[in-house]
Amino acid sequence: MLFRRDIEPSCGYCQYAVGEPEEPERCEKHGIIPEEFHCRNFRYDPLKRIPPRPAVLRRRNFKPEDFTL
Repeated sequence: MLFRRDIEPSCGYCQYAVGEPEEPERCEKHGIIPEEFHCRNFRYDPLKRIPPRPAVLRRRNFKPEDFTL
């Protein structure tokens, strides 16, 4: 999920963004930026992207029949 090609551009995970990934304060190219800004200089940096939390498995009393096809 972090390396897929159809990622919507966002300054939060651009290599030029400076600041916290959730709320970048400024851009190396454009200076101070609005919250949802992105530009044509966008370069994806997977280390700045925070993936969504994984789904939680609800604890139940599973039986072996639950895992057979």
